[in-house]
Amino acid sequence: MLKTRAKYSLGQVVRHKKHPFRGVVFDVDPEFSNSEEWYHSIPEDSRPSKEQPFYHLLAENDQSYYVAYVSEQNLIADYSGEPVDHPDIPDLFGPFEDGHYPLHFQLN
Repeated sequence: MLKTRAKYSLGQVVRHKKHPFRGVVFDVDPEFSNSEEWYHSIPEDSRPSKEQPFYHLLAENDQSYYVAYVSEQNLIADYSGEPVDHPDIPDLFGPFEDGHYPLHFQLN
């Protein structure tokens, strides 16, 4: 049985280490759980290990909003205190407070 502990939590604002975007964590996979095609589309020299948490983010950059799937090794916590403006945030989270977004619903 795989035992993995996620470093980042739901509602937390994070930033990508290498690419200019940030986002809000809305789901976490304990290890890679996307398609092999997606995985192999990442250049081999920067392809992350599959044996780590992967985060689903409501992401934004200077040009757009989107959903991103990012390995833990490529994320850092965002302590800017600035909210993320992704239009889907109100569907999942309450108002931005103290650097994170509270969940609108209870988890099982």
